[in-house]
Amino acid sequence: MKKLIVSAVLATSVFGLAACGSSSIGDDVVAKTNSGNITTEDLYNKMKDTAGLAMLKQMAIENYLRKNFKVSDKEVDKKFNEYKTQNGDQFEAFLTQYGFKDEKAFKERVKIDLLTEKAAQKSVTKKEIENYKPEIKASHILVKDEATAKKVKKELDAGGDFAALAKKYSTDTGSKDKGGDLGYFGEGAMVPEFEEAAYNLKVGEISEPVKSQFGYHIIKVVDKKEVNEKEAREKIAASKLTQENFSAFSDSLLKDADFKLEDKDLEKQDKK
Repeated sequence: MKKLIVSAVLATSVFGLAACGSSSIGDDVVAKTNSGNITTEDLYNKMKDTAGLAMLKQMAIENYLRKNFKVSDKEVDKKFNEYKTQNGDQFEAFLTQYGFKDEKAFKERVKIDLLTEKAAQKSVTKKEIENYKPEIKASHILVKDEATAKKVKKELDAGGDFAALAKKYSTDTGSKDKGGDLGYFGEGAMVPEFEEAAYNLKVGEISEPVKSQFGYHIIKVVDKKEVNEKEAREKIAASKLTQENFSAFSDSLLKDADFKLEDKDLEKQDKK
């Protein structure tokens, strides 16, 4: 959510001048200095050169979201009030920090965020849901070298208690005293080697030693949650709005909006 808010502030500041109409872009002086005056045209051109392309795309996305998705006033008010409660007496400072001139402006941002979430959920495909990995619960014993890992695995195969051996051998101070229990985790929470091995195990099954950057793991899967389509859709949609994936999701919205640049200067920026 914070990433969306920041982008909105930039959009407001960069294009606020242009929104007043083309007649305001000209020789009107917006600031005076002992080195010369700055006009509305100077300001607009500078803004266009530095952040114009990004903000134009932001505006196009917001127009597309408003046209193609709906959120109720009740939904907006609920989310708005969550922010207000969360910030308490600092809410006015919060608005100032992010560049919102008043509550109405922030409420409009909240609406755009909710529309974005709806667009993300709608974009989730059947294939993505089929490939979704639900949370699993696992324990592990982490040791430094392969020889120790093989020794521990041999003791487990001979009937050794996993929790007891975790307390005895594991170098993972965060889980060893809990018998190696890592709790529930989902896709992307663990290093790739660990995750792949864990998801390939059946409930109750114990892995062979698995090497990662941390050492050698012996993994036991304790439980696997069933795939819930509604939960899967929400989790996948949320992942599209993370910092790592937000740019690609924005590009997909621009494609859906049939976005085409008509300004030659901005078109040059887009090709860099």
